[in-house]
Amino acid sequence: MAELIELKNITREPNTVVTVGTFDGVHQGHRALMEAVVTKARERNARSVVVTFDPHPREIINPGKEGIKLLTTLKERAEILEDLGVDVLLVIPFDRDFSLLSSEEFVRDIIFSKVGVSEFVIGYDHHFGRDRKGTIDTIEKLGEELGFDSYVVSKQEMGEVTISSTVIRNTLAEEGDVKQAAEYLNRHYLLNGIVMHGDERGRTIGYPTANLKPEHENKVIPKNGVYAVKVRVNNEWYGGMMNIGVRPTFGEDERTLEVNIFDFDREIYGDTIQVRFIDRIRDEKKFDGVEVLKAQLGADKQTALQILSD
Repeated sequence: MAELIELKNITREPNTVVTVGTFDGVHQGHRALMEAVVTKARERNARSVVVTFDPHPREIINPGKEGIKLLTTLKERAEILEDLGVDVLLVIPFDRDFSLLSSEEFVRDIIFSKVGVSEFVIGYDHHFGRDRKGTIDTIEKLGEELGFDSYVVSKQEMGEVTISSTVIRNTLAEEGDVKQAAEYLNRHYLLNGIVMHGDERGRTIGYPTANLKPEHENKVIPKNGVYAVKVRVNNEWYGGMMNIGVRPTFGEDERTLEVNIFDFDREIYGDTIQVRFIDRIRDEKKFDGVEVLKAQLGADKQTALQILSD
């Protein structure tokens, strides 16, 4: 993955191309920024740095009851950024004091003084700093004063929908449309989870499942239903189908995440595995008994195999 560094551990390097933002999801719009950063860094033989924040700024500035749901954890962002050629993912702790920094103070005291910058890449509509008063004009003005260049990335759209992390969160959580989310993200939505002990009911009906606890409690979970997925276990990939829901056939009400990994028979309790959502198969539903459920699971598996073979 791209090197994941906290602000306190960063080494100042004046020849650095940098961009700043939350970048949750690293979606299509974000990727245009990342590609510009990597391209500019290669042209300058410079270090490419993406600056992000933890926790999500909205957690501090406008906290909700459940907290902001994340499309990507920091670790997942670093993994995706490595694929895009970024050298460093720099994490700045975001707290109330930091939120009070003006845009000028942020650029002078953090980006210029602690990180170093030869070129600052910014999105066409990006606002930053206290009260979001920092703009392209702020960067251009400070660039002239401090001696760095700036580059503006234009608006990125898909059809009539402006790509945003909020749109993607809704597409996943409210619609379960993982295929559409993949188009927005330019990759399949992924979930890293720890395999936990369950009631092993799936094993008794011929479909053993790995019960997952997401690595991050605020990770976006797709809408309840059954999905065709790919599963990475110890860097090996397998096909599978995943059920998200409350298992109404058995009269339960606790939401669980269970993945049936095809052609797999190993004990992986305590391991962290990665699930990539390929397509939605159906809604969750209550069946009239275990035998009807088993028949449906058999049909679901065939559907999943067909999806995964395409």
